[in-house]
Amino acid sequence: MEKKCGCWAVLKRGVRATETRYLNASNRELCAPNEAQLSSDKPNPPPTSESKTPCQLLQFSFQELKAATGNFRPDSILGEGGFGYVFKGWIEENGTAPAKPGSGITVAVKSLKPDGLQGHREWVAEVDFLGQLHHPNLVKLIGYCIEDDQRLLVYEFMTRGSLENHLFRRTIPLPWSNRIKIALGAAKGLAFLHNGPEPVIYRDFKTSNILLDSEYNAKLSDFGLAKAGPRGDKTHVSTRVVGTYGYAAPEYVMTADNKRKPPYQLVDPRLELNYSLRGVQKVSQLAYNCLSRDSKSRPTMDEVVKVLTPLQDLNDLAILSHHSRLSQQGRRKKKSDGTPQITYTHCKSIRDSPLNTGKQHYR
Repeated sequence: MEKKCGCWAVLKRGVRATETRYLNASNRELCAPNEAQLSSDKPNPPPTSESKTPCQLLQFSFQELKAATGNFRPDSILGEGGFGYVFKGWIEENGTAPAKPGSGITVAVKSLKPDGLQGHREWVAEVDFLGQLHHPNLVKLIGYCIEDDQRLLVYEFMTRGSLENHLFRRTIPLPWSNRIKIALGAAKGLAFLHNGPEPVIYRDFKTSNILLDSEYNAKLSDFGLAKAGPRGDKTHVSTRVVGTYGYAAPEYVMTADNKRKPPYQLVDPRLELNYSLRGVQKVSQLAYNCLSRDSKSRPTMDEVVKVLTPLQDLNDLAILSHHSRLSQQGRRKKKSDGTPQITYTHCKSIRDSPLNTGKQHYR
């Protein structure tokens, strides 16, 4: 039989009062208003008593998840983080019962390492936030297990894994169009978190926490370090650095590298010339603005979404521009000496062009 439970039941069982206060400093209700399910592309309506709904998370037993993952066998491990291991598993469509591999619903099961209080707090924060926040660009939390000293979370399975794997561990480079789509999806997820009536600060934005479905739609995952954002005239937030290295606002981590490089030097060399010229310029300028030391000069995530959206339709690939220039050089050469073929000098110009993103131009 399907088991459902509100977030409050999670916190009541095995969670000390001090941890509850730690996670609910914003006095937010654990079962959030329904407006959290609205897209960030639309304005958020003011909360009303009619818009509040209970959380609907499945409560799994440890034995159910053990069976669903094949006894947590090593070959089912999808990844590992500070929280613990993530296993691939299968459950029945209408409940918490385990299913045979390849049937039912494919899920990702995250198991908390048994040692460490911080891990338990992160587990509670994950349930607290993802149990109430629903958006196409946030990973879906299906349920949880809290049994004796076992703490597990069950998520939707993301077919293509993390962005980190595609950028740094795959042989085939991620195409430019997919990169823009992923950046836009991640920005929409952050905009949704920032713009609600009760803003959320994500605090762990990095490529390993951006997961991809089969269509390369990006979804933010791992909310263990998330916290409620400032509201009203309370604008102060802690600048304590938490989590593993990822993006941080300049007031969190200051660096001495203030040199601006030409945009083409920032492009992944594996893309060669298969990227949009205007797209690279726009993204470079956007990133530069986001790193402004003056916080008021940085764009909001809504503004980031606005800049990234039209970049999906650009088709001014650098390789096309390069071929056009070579063709013009060939015509000039032919006109001057009547030689129709491209000479060694022209081949050398391709190699030495600043648009050529070969390894010799990177340090």
